[in-house]
Amino acid sequence: MLTYSFSEIGSMSLYEYLYQCIKNDIVSGALAPGDRLPSKRSFSRHLNVSAITVENAYGQLLAEGYIYSIPKKGYYAADISAGIPRPALPASPPPKPVENPKEESCFADFTSSQTHPDTFPFSIWAKVMREVIGDDRFALMKHSPSGGIFPLRQAIARHLKDFRGMTVHPEQIIVGAGTEYLYGILIQLLGFQNIYGVEDPGYQKISSIYKSHHVKCRHIPMDRQGIHMGRLQESGADIVHISPSHHFPTGIVTPISRRYELLAWAAETEGRYIIEDDYDCEFRFMGKPIPSLQSIDVMEKVIYMNTFTKTLSSTIRISYMALPAHLMERFHQTMGFYSCTVSNFEQYALTRFLQDGHFERHINRMRNFYHNQRDLLLDCLKNSPLSSRITITEKDAGLHFLMYVDTSVPDEIIVQNAETKGLRIASLSRFHTQEPALGNHTFIMNYSAIPPEHMKEAIARLCQVFAETEASLAITAPAHE
Repeated sequence: MLTYSFSEIGSMSLYEYLYQCIKNDIVSGALAPGDRLPSKRSFSRHLNVSAITVENAYGQLLAEGYIYSIPKKGYYAADISAGIPRPALPASPPPKPVENPKEESCFADFTSSQTHPDTFPFSIWAKVMREVIGDDRFALMKHSPSGGIFPLRQAIARHLKDFRGMTVHPEQIIVGAGTEYLYGILIQLLGFQNIYGVEDPGYQKISSIYKSHHVKCRHIPMDRQGIHMGRLQESGADIVHISPSHHFPTGIVTPISRRYELLAWAAETEGRYIIEDDYDCEFRFMGKPIPSLQSIDVMEKVIYMNTFTKTLSSTIRISYMALPAHLMERFHQTMGFYSCTVSNFEQYALTRFLQDGHFERHINRMRNFYHNQRDLLLDCLKNSPLSSRITITEKDAGLHFLMYVDTSVPDEIIVQNAETKGLRIASLSRFHTQEPALGNHTFIMNYSAIPPEHMKEAIARLCQVFAETEASLAITAPAHE
């Protein structure tokens, strides 16, 4: 029976400490691949802790891929040894996506990631802006360094340390007006001659940006653990752009074994890098946030990117990336003449927002808001005529989940007919560059921008879409002899 002492737990919760102890044993090899873990009930009795503590620790380990379960048999240590790079220097970070809002209004838009107006902290933001204008007038008139003002970079580095467990120096961070701008900077920094790999299915704007810079872009298929390693090798890619903590649109969380495989792939060649797009990392509704790929990188191969458009507002165009130290040096040598694309007013306002704890409190409020949004949508679906024909997956993180519908109607017809009912939805098949498997019928349900008072009516209209479309096709389809 595994035995751990809780005498040095410090400020950690019981489940976090237990999770860390088991994780360390798996990483060090004390727990070998395939070793069976104690049952939750016997383990809780042995350690004199509650069964919920053990269940939460196992749940986090399972989510990160350190363990796996076999129904009716138990939990087992996963094999995470595949290609762990044995290392050298310190490390650094990667990116995030932006939606393309549509101008025409509709009753309910399940494709939009826009921020609901009622959730933005207007009064606090206005107060912070007044303080900045009153106290920082001299600083506001000074030119910002190319990477952004240092106090903001310090605040971001502190946030990454506190929230993501990442060790990033402020000097490694570059602030820019949106991730599109930062992608362009990266292409110039890493080289136009490189081949860039992106996930398929994936966020389509990323490949569009690479193609607009006239660099070679390869769409690499995914499996259930993330980007497919065999296809990545075959692609000839030098740079791979991934979102391992919460992939869009599938919601896949890349397990620890696949993350080490990715790091091993990057370590094979000097010019290879991984761009880690930390999509939706702030909104995880079960367990702790999944650790970033950058936090386990010891070879300086990971470029970390994130944005405030998801957490604050889709219209606040402030993003950032953290570069490995040697790439930051290259940036200063070759691109230091660039001006920062974010105004000093916004940079100093965001700095205070972070420093004064407003951002952390805002994230907590938003997490509760989106948790309620998700539960409301799931409840409406559960009590709808579609309930017996749908399967929900990937609902525990991010601002969307996947909904499979048992139907024979082609996805594009459902999407078109939904528009006539004032609904905007997107099918998973839309995000594939290659022809997806027939009969997919999986839809991406983004609930961030749906007014709560519209939710029940929106699902009623969606059920109507399926009922009327299926009835229409049944009438018009030729009879089988």
